[in-house]
Amino acid sequence: MTKRFSKTKPYIMIAVGMVFLAGCASRPSPDVLNPVHVDQGTSQAVTILTATNRKGDAAQGGFGSTWAEDMTYEQYAFSVPLDRKSTIITYPTSKPNPERQFLVTRRKQLQKDGFVQEAIRSAQFDGTVGIFVHGYNYSYQEALFRTAQIAADAKMPAAPILFSWPSAAAVAGYVADRDAALYSRGELDSLVKSLSAPGKVKRIVLFGHSMGGFLVMETVRELKLQHRDDVLDKLTVILAAPDIDVDVFRSQLNDIGRMTTPISLLVSKDDRALVASSFIAGERPRVGRVDIDDPIIREAALKGGLRVIDITSVPGSDGLGHDRYASLAKFGAQLANFETGRRSSAADVGAFVFGAAGTVVSSPFRVAGSVIGSPR
Repeated sequence: MTKRFSKTKPYIMIAVGMVFLAGCASRPSPDVLNPVHVDQGTSQAVTILTATNRKGDAAQGGFGSTWAEDMTYEQYAFSVPLDRKSTIITYPTSKPNPERQFLVTRRKQLQKDGFVQEAIRSAQFDGTVGIFVHGYNYSYQEALFRTAQIAADAKMPAAPILFSWPSAAAVAGYVADRDAALYSRGELDSLVKSLSAPGKVKRIVLFGHSMGGFLVMETVRELKLQHRDDVLDKLTVILAAPDIDVDVFRSQLNDIGRMTTPISLLVSKDDRALVASSFIAGERPRVGRVDIDDPIIREAALKGGLRVIDITSVPGSDGLGHDRYASLAKFGAQLANFETGRRSSAADVGAFVFGAAGTVVSSPFRVAGSVIGSPR
């Protein structure tokens, strides 16, 4: 054990250092939530719905890291630059520039009933509602602007929903964030059930990134223990770089069982943020770094009814390989086809590789005489 640690320790410490450096970068204040008027002819319009159990800050007009007893619901309209080369978000300044900056153009607080009705109206295109659950070390505004980037790049016909739990938005807040995520299970559970109740909502995509994936899995587990198969049957669960202990994940799967739509894991072997997370947790392995070439992982994917998708070749922008999911938005059509189109069968489980060109390539192993993930 000592010898193995001595070989990996420099790599781990570099990863931890990179996480701290990333956390020291300039971060947007709640001022970026203030609406501005822009000429929409130079940008793309995007609408976002938000639900948060963070406590509001009346003085700053935003939401902090304090846990709230009640949910707050809002609707935002965004102006997103048309000619962007990457997933990097340029926040507004005192001189708004719609050609370069992401800008809030409208902000409206909603009551819960109004929020649900807006979600239903937005879902009328194909009956799908999408919920994004952010990860560790995110402020409300950072999560909101990231949701706008994903929605714009994916060209979503329906308004996505951001569920923002009370992350401390601090590098040193890892343990506090884990507690906050656990605290938020009931609120996310309630949100999913509220959206599932109307008959017009046929499908709910629950997308969790990093520690948000842990929150998503805990919520799905709660729904299973409540015997809410009516809700579970509508769920499509996608976990991007999930910051979940491998054994905890196995326990969650044992409670949940096989889903009607297989759970999808987006993983990267070189995710350095998860290296740091593993180090903090006493070198416990994280699900987001599993190796799909490992026969044990392949067998576990098949046994557990999972789709494990390697996205290592997809470019990221944070220098850690932890935000690759944001780059996947532009491949939304291909991923949607993979999740719900020709590959919608519950038998389509196993390990896959998602290429940088936006194609899904099967990993070379066979089950029952057919290649898992092969074109049909």
